[in-house]
Amino acid sequence: MEEGRRDASLREDHPGGSSSSAGPSGGGRVGGGSADGRSPDGFPREVPGSVPSPPGGAAPAGPVPVPRSGVDGPPAVADGPATPGLPGAPAGGPGGRGASADGDDPPASGLGRLAATVARLREEVLRAHAAADGRALLEMAKGVLMERLRLSPVQAARQLDELADAAGVPPLELAADIVNQAARDRLSDAARDFLARVGDGAREPAGDGSSVAVRLRTAESGALAAGDTQAVARALLEHALTPLGATAVAIWASGSGGSLRLAGYAGIPADEAVRWHYVPPGVATPARRALAARDQLWFDDLSATGLPSVAHRLLPAGGRVALPVETQGRILGVLEICWPGAPAQRLPAVRRQFDALAELVAHTLETLPAGRPEPVPADPGPELVELADSLYDPALVLRAESDERGRLVDFRIRHANPRFTDPGGRPRGAVAGALLLEAYPLAAEENGLFAKVEHVHATGEPFRAEGMPFTAIVGQVRVPTTADVSISRHGREVLLIWRLAGETARLAHLLRHAQRLGRIGGFEEDLTTGRIIWSEQLFSLHGLPATAPAVPLEQLASLAHPDDTAAIGRFLRTVLHHRRPASTAFRLQRPDGITRHIRVVAEPVLDADGRLVAVRGAFQDISAQHWTEVALAATRDQLAYSEQRTAERNRLARQLQQAIMPPAHGPIDAPDLDIAVRYRPAEDDSLVGGDWYDAIVLPSKRVLLSVGDVAGHGIEAATGMVALRNALRGLATTGAGPAQLLGWLNLVAHHLTDQVTATAICALYDTETRVLRWARAGHLPPVLIRGGRAETVPLVRGLLLGAIGETEYEEGEIQLEQDDVLLLYTDGLIERKDRSLEDSLEQLVALAGRGGATLEQRLDRLLTHSGSDTDDDTCVVGVRLRSPDPVG
Repeated sequence: MEEGRRDASLREDHPGGSSSSAGPSGGGRVGGGSADGRSPDGFPREVPGSVPSPPGGAAPAGPVPVPRSGVDGPPAVADGPATPGLPGAPAGGPGGRGASADGDDPPASGLGRLAATVARLREEVLRAHAAADGRALLEMAKGVLMERLRLSPVQAARQLDELADAAGVPPLELAADIVNQAARDRLSDAARDFLARVGDGAREPAGDGSSVAVRLRTAESGALAAGDTQAVARALLEHALTPLGATAVAIWASGSGGSLRLAGYAGIPADEAVRWHYVPPGVATPARRALAARDQLWFDDLSATGLPSVAHRLLPAGGRVALPVETQGRILGVLEICWPGAPAQRLPAVRRQFDALAELVAHTLETLPAGRPEPVPADPGPELVELADSLYDPALVLRAESDERGRLVDFRIRHANPRFTDPGGRPRGAVAGALLLEAYPLAAEENGLFAKVEHVHATGEPFRAEGMPFTAIVGQVRVPTTADVSISRHGREVLLIWRLAGETARLAHLLRHAQRLGRIGGFEEDLTTGRIIWSEQLFSLHGLPATAPAVPLEQLASLAHPDDTAAIGRFLRTVLHHRRPASTAFRLQRPDGITRHIRVVAEPVLDADGRLVAVRGAFQDISAQHWTEVALAATRDQLAYSEQRTAERNRLARQLQQAIMPPAHGPIDAPDLDIAVRYRPAEDDSLVGGDWYDAIVLPSKRVLLSVGDVAGHGIEAATGMVALRNALRGLATTGAGPAQLLGWLNLVAHHLTDQVTATAICALYDTETRVLRWARAGHLPPVLIRGGRAETVPLVRGLLLGAIGETEYEEGEIQLEQDDVLLLYTDGLIERKDRSLEDSLEQLVALAGRGGATLEQRLDRLLTHSGSDTDDDTCVVGVRLRSPDPVG
């Protein structure tokens, strides 16, 4: 149905083309309208005689009148320009619905003329209904202006027209904004939310030619003016939901027990509605799920869910949105919206529009009749009180209590029946008339009694539970108990019934569950009468039916594995002959062929003369414990073997490390060069690492100095250290520089070892030029001590060994001077868990700068005062250029 531009007026065809609403053919205005031909309410008025009617009753070329209250004559059909802003009014014009067919001959017979008149009047009624909702919105806006600006009806109409012209919007758009500002209800919130999200574009006509505010307010006008729920459904679909792509809507009224009744519908065939007029409790439908969830539920494809619903065969792949209709904490029904495909986008603005429509439906279900509405008695008190008094169990009649905003806050105890028993021992009079949370404050616990009552009150779905925990407070003392509870809704009231469990029954119930959970069964055997009592769980442990005869204790060996006969014999002698409590474990061979590990404990019962009269005890299935102990024993053996292997591997790694890396290094034949080494392995064998050092004179008379650290600990790190150290020695004989040597060593680490990564420093000292060339692979910088001042050597680029296959290393040079000291070290010397690496380097530089010591003493002092706390391997190499020996 077009909602963009509508017929501005209606006219009734009369012979000769005259309008019954027109006055005498003159230039006067009708109804006291404005000088421009508009009525006080903003609709165009016909100026009689201004446009002469053509012969044959054809429609005039200009606007024709829209009859209003106070204008004589019936409504007329128009074919002129549309008046903007009447949502739901069909477009006129030639060939349009209700338009006169210009040039057609009149019906030949009186019956035909009568049928045409009936059809035309029916179209007029439909148009009038479609336009009435928009006119009602205009009237509401004029009423707001009259109240706020103290205007007369004529002035309010003129003011509305002038404001609309000044704003450049249709009068209906402006009317919706005025009503929104005055109402500030959920419809206003939905419109504002939509405007805030889509911006000014929301003002433009969207599909149906009207904005969100106009559509919602027009739907509200139609709903408020409707005489039944069916008319409300049509108004919602026509004005608010069709622009969103919906094709059908159903309004469900909730009944007793969670049933649903179809109270109104639109876009659904009548025969389909008849088939779905009632949904009994327990049938899963989208509306029923929304009722249980108490929230909006969206279904993109109803056929994929397998849920039946009204018109699901007509829209097999259609989407649905179902949302509860609630007022004052009580759900009255469900609004179900249908689409031929997927629903509208799940924008928060769209969801709020649906919530606003649900609020209109709530008003409908409370005030308007449906086809056969379920009666909701205003006060079912006398009947419900009579029902409660006829029960043999304690019962309370509750009524919901709401705050000033209509929100549920508590339930008033209106009546307590004569059999009422308070868990705390209070009389009926102390509870009747009080609020539920005042009488039983702990009922507000999560998922407690109050939550159950509130859910039943909201949904109408009965609740029943056995052994529900319930705690009362009497005199600041908690009185816990359990009760069988039944809750049901009767109109606006709730009936709460409970049956408190007796202490004996409660303890028996507790013992039964304890035996089940512990897989324990008790027994008692009267030796004087031969009567044997077994608990239910004991029959289950023996694999016997509850009707089977109990087995005497003396025949226990016949049920056990033959290898356990001796243990059972000792157990029976202790109990029956020595009359002392005893216990034993044995393998029970059940009739079903299953073998269980059982522990039995028993004690003798003696009379006053010390004679044995009975034996009582218990059997416990300890199969799970037995197999757990077996698994633990196997695990302990495996762990012991693993620990032994690990210790052997660590010991081997320690021996390998000590063989390759002695704690100190002997003197080397290098003129004017002192070299000292300190190596401190980790104290724990499991932490033996891959630190290494080397200092040798090459065939070229240059001195190779190296320090490295293989990642990891144990035998793998030790063997990786041996491989890299020996490889570097062999590569150094080629005469290549330090950068090239580290490049080759990186290839060895990446391709020829088992995923070894390491950091290293390689240096070559030329004894003739006293130049030290060096390169690093991710290692800590050397420390140079010159003139009593220590500082780290500027870093050169270099990636750690083994990380990638091909990489290049940068080379640096140091011109050593007399008495210079150079320190190479691994991270075990400085690394701390509570300090950054930069702070640890600063401490090392400060400690190394202290003078007045030989090279050996300097290294010993560094190890002694090292702040490292990682218990890692530590390696330090010191090089000192001494003064040349005097010639002579």
